[in-house]
Amino acid sequence: MSYSFRDRKQNIEKLKSQEFDLLIIGGGISGAGVARDAASRGMRVALIESSDYASGTSSRSSKLVHGGIRYLENYEFGLVFEALRERRNLFDMAPHLVHPLRFCLPLFKGGRVGMFLLGMGMWLYDALSMFEAPKFHERLSAKDTMDRFPMMNAKDLIGSYVYSDAYMDDDRLVVETLRSADNMGALSVNYVKAISGEIKEGKLNSVQAQDVLTGETINIKAKHFVSTVGPWTDIVANDLLGQWKSRMRPTKGVHLTFSRDRIPLKEAVVMISDDEKRIVFGIPRHEMVIIGTTDTDFEGDPSNVKTTREDVDYLLGVVDDYFPGVEIKEKDIISSYSGVRPLIDDGSESESSTSREHVIISDPRNITFLSGGKYTTYRQMAQDTVEAVLKNFSLEEQVVWGHSDTVKPLNPKATESGMIKAHAAEEHQSQAMNVPVETVHKLVERHGEEAYEILERYLSKTKRGESQIWCLEAYHAIHDTMCMNLRDFYLRRVPLFLAEKDHGKKYLDDISQVFKSELGLSESELQSQKDQLDGHLKHEMSWN
Repeated sequence: MSYSFRDRKQNIEKLKSQEFDLLIIGGGISGAGVARDAASRGMRVALIESSDYASGTSSRSSKLVHGGIRYLENYEFGLVFEALRERRNLFDMAPHLVHPLRFCLPLFKGGRVGMFLLGMGMWLYDALSMFEAPKFHERLSAKDTMDRFPMMNAKDLIGSYVYSDAYMDDDRLVVETLRSADNMGALSVNYVKAISGEIKEGKLNSVQAQDVLTGETINIKAKHFVSTVGPWTDIVANDLLGQWKSRMRPTKGVHLTFSRDRIPLKEAVVMISDDEKRIVFGIPRHEMVIIGTTDTDFEGDPSNVKTTREDVDYLLGVVDDYFPGVEIKEKDIISSYSGVRPLIDDGSESESSTSREHVIISDPRNITFLSGGKYTTYRQMAQDTVEAVLKNFSLEEQVVWGHSDTVKPLNPKATESGMIKAHAAEEHQSQAMNVPVETVHKLVERHGEEAYEILERYLSKTKRGESQIWCLEAYHAIHDTMCMNLRDFYLRRVPLFLAEKDHGKKYLDDISQVFKSELGLSESELQSQKDQLDGHLKHEMSWN
């Protein structure tokens, strides 16, 4: 499944010379999903992304695949049912990226919801999943809750419920979806920005775009266009169409990361800030624990979002309320990350009550906009969008492209059965390749059977030591995920920035040499990439 920096150059040449059935603007999870769905139908598909894939909202989520139990309170049963169905699909589609996780929802005296009412909600949640959750919910007494979560605040605790959802690697899910779309015939390019649109006889005919890395201008022709830029929807619509009525109500979400030693959670905890009716999760995920999220209105360019002192103090306060014995401090924070949700303005009084339903806007000027929605339902959102798009084509074309095929695994080397086989071979492959079994296991967890291809192709180029696995990942990222620079690697291909206390800087020299050799970088170009990584660190962590 080659998907390299070299493919990017070739794809740009094709953008110049071909006309596509569909041009998708935006390379987050929505755009990736639309590209895969459309390509699976046989459409000629192109996708452009102005920065790195998943660099916007799609890498800054709570990293959960879930039905959204809190939406039951707003009677959004259809949204929950759809999300739980898609959760089940994602377990099969990406077992290396989506993993079951138990969630504890503790209840305290004086809370808005009591044990009985929440119990009814839990039964409804299991029922809406068609009773196909990894495990059904449990009801725990206060004592049982404290036995399982000894760091929990015992004051006024009346009990808890434990239920199933999942956590994921959100950024890599985007890349794997795009790799799958590429394998189906779609063409995608990162660092190509849509600048303006050419409108003839009231219809968008082509898009002027710029190769951000070279400055070259590209004119891209397509029969129809789709915008999947999330919180940038109003901005891009104005650039392409000139006249546009704003529809977005973007909100900011902030997360903090901690070591699992510092907050020793084995299961996730749902924390409710009653004063503002917000939900904050404590999520054990791979090498770290994530605490988040906030939910506040955001104005301005989403590219400029960052964590503030107020955000940090709020989240630390919630953690201290639920886990006072842990005595968490600011110095314990490893990293923070912030993003902007692409919510549609539905007139709700508060940010948190704004609907997470997706909205498809079919503009008569030959462009379809997709925004809003939940990460978990991206596959269904994409299918709905392409079916709306098909109304712009002839009846014959609608028949030819009438069936999509997107429930199958994203990566044929990372199926459920393939994961079992790959894990079973770890000891043997470790000995045969003279690689620490821990390295093999970690690669298999992340890539399934493709891990052994990564080892075969790149192991001879690396040296033993702590940085070896990250250098292997760097070769894979460059040649198989179209990763163009160090910043994108640290932020969206591996968890170094979020999970390592030094943000992974101790591995930087070795990883840098991989990027220098494979991308053919000069010393000044390599230093520029290091400066970009430092720039993100200073911007995002400026609260500290």
